[in-house]
Amino acid sequence: MDLDQVPPGFGPSVVTIGNFDGVHRGHRSVLTQMVADARAVGAAAVAVTFHPHPLQVHHPERAPELLTGVADRLGLLAATGLDGVLLQEYTLDFARQTPEEFVRRYLVDGLGARTVVVGRDVRFGWRNSGDLRTMTELGERFGFTVEVLDDAGAGGDGGRRWSSTWVRELLGRGDVAGAAQILGRPHAVRGVVVHGDARGRDLGYPTANLGPGITGMVPADGVYAGWMRRVDLPQELADGILPAAVSIGTNPTFDGRGRRVEAYVLDRDDLDLYDEEVVLYLVERLRPTVRFDSVTGLVEQMGRDVDRARELLRRGPGVPGVV
Repeated sequence: MDLDQVPPGFGPSVVTIGNFDGVHRGHRSVLTQMVADARAVGAAAVAVTFHPHPLQVHHPERAPELLTGVADRLGLLAATGLDGVLLQEYTLDFARQTPEEFVRRYLVDGLGARTVVVGRDVRFGWRNSGDLRTMTELGERFGFTVEVLDDAGAGGDGGRRWSSTWVRELLGRGDVAGAAQILGRPHAVRGVVVHGDARGRDLGYPTANLGPGITGMVPADGVYAGWMRRVDLPQELADGILPAAVSIGTNPTFDGRGRRVEAYVLDRDDLDLYDEEVVLYLVERLRPTVRFDSVTGLVEQMGRDVDRARELLRRGPGVPGVV
């Protein structure tokens, strides 16, 4: 919902604010605790998040590649038990509000906040001029308390805390299994299947090519084992979610240039997926992308990739839950 969709007199509420990119285990730890605390006092639990990412508006050259698109972020946030998510369009006009204007309009008048949950490094309002002290002072003025939580949990690697930045680093290396440890689920990309050059079908491995507009950070080039979910089909149907081998890269054996994401549904050549929206859950990287000296060598390797993906998915993580 946006602010105009909030019912009059909404509240009391417990509110938190953030980008929540990826909705990783640290985010979910904070949100599930916030939901429990809200339930205990008879309040609604609400998250305020933004689209596009603020850096995409202020400094697009420094903006991070987003781990999840809006649809997946909202679904993951809802899965924590929140009573509502306020998705605010982030514009320069919105950014020009003073800290007091933002708090009064959105948190107090809009959401009826009685508690605001923030991280210790919270910044808000014009030029990020509001901080934790500002929020605390505004709470005293407008009648809400401020609860400070670390968005957390140490996930290994010397006690490093779970973060969206860490997930991006791992995906940049193709380590989708490592990213899943922080996310608490396989990383996913979403897109619409378009017509490709049909080369995979000619080689015996017909692939579904995702067209422009993919959401979710595309990891490093390589071949991955994963699952394909057909968005328009119920998960419980036999063909609703399918095992797949996913290729990401430029097809160097054929001197390709554009980077592609394409998935071969294991042992299936009867599927017509064109124009369907699908989600690809990437479980493990099988190998990097390499150039083969011959088509025969490529086809032989594809066979080995498929065998390995089949075995890994059979004994490894089960079918992921649907967002």
